Amino acid sequence: MKKFLLIAFCAASLTTVAPVADASQIKRACLASDRQAATRSRCSCIQRVADQALTRSDQKTVSKWFKDPHQAQQLKMSQTARDDALWDRYQNFGQMAQAICS
Repeated sequence: MKKFLLIAFCAASLTTVAPVADASQIKRACLASDRQAATRSRCSCIQRVADQALTRSDQKTVSKWFKDPHQAQQLKMSQTARDDALWDRYQNFGQMAQAICS
């Protein structure tokens, strides 16, 4: 019984910690970029906007674009409704981040 409770506790801990580990993907990508304007405070602000404007899945996708902007261009040129919707959310996010974090 103790072993079962220990396993259940560990499993519950992992499920509550995992989302936190992914929570700042945009901020980490921003800080890792070679852009001079990528300060800790600005990247933190951009992450806060991302948390409001993008889903975690969106953030995972968008964070990759900091390293490889060509992926964003490919998505923009895509003809699927899903990609179009993500692109719209991304543009909204960019406008919000520019207005709030500049």
